[in-house]
Amino acid sequence: MPLAAGWTLAILVAVGFSALGVWQYGRAEQKRALLAQVQHTLQARQPVPLSVAAQDARVDGIDWAAGQGRFADGPAVLLDNQVRDGQPGVRVYRPFLPANGGPALLVELGWQPLRGDRALPVIAPLPGSRQISGLLVAPPSPGLIRGAAVAQGDGDLLVVALQPATLAAALKLKTLAPRVLKLDPALPIGYPRDLDVLPNTLPPERHLGYAVQWFGLALAVLATAAVLTWRRRGAAREKMGA
Repeated sequence: MPLAAGWTLAILVAVGFSALGVWQYGRAEQKRALLAQVQHTLQARQPVPLSVAAQDARVDGIDWAAGQGRFADGPAVLLDNQVRDGQPGVRVYRPFLPANGGPALLVELGWQPLRGDRALPVIAPLPGSRQISGLLVAPPSPGLIRGAAVAQGDGDLLVVALQPATLAAALKLKTLAPRVLKLDPALPIGYPRDLDVLPNTLPPERHLGYAVQWFGLALAVLATAAVLTWRRRGAAREKMGA
């Protein structure tokens, strides 16, 4: 391969690796900022109305919300592929209807394990009026996964990605707020849960580690190209001197 072509290829590969490193570093910074915002919100715990969940301007925001209302009759939503303490399971959600007539929103009730035969848990209804509170956040990131809700024998919906906009029709609701409420673990309803906003995803430290690896690979490619160029020129000089 001509020297110029070899260096062009090496530079292109190094630029590609560097771009991946920059992306991973950016994800680490985004998640650090998110965790800092969550910590600030939890320390303050200044409740806002549940209706804030429907505000487009706050779709990526973090708020501590509280309000009165009731859980809607009908199916629960089970988010598949959720791991807790190394065990596979589902996260359980139910739509909540605020008493002030605002848009319904999905409330995370907690996590339930799956048996070896993947039999889904039975989710009990939650009748009556209730006062709830919790952390308003964006739904868990679906990544590249998409898929329609699959109705189970008992009517509950199994999903691989939580997309309120598309779930509203399946739940026979006019609309669903774009944010979900992670229910306060102190409330005596639901299942084991926490306020972790990055479940089943990479923490910032892991993204930073991957960024370092990509930058290291970019440097390795350029260093290899430099060594091969030096050897090639050295061989050429020896050939001329022979």
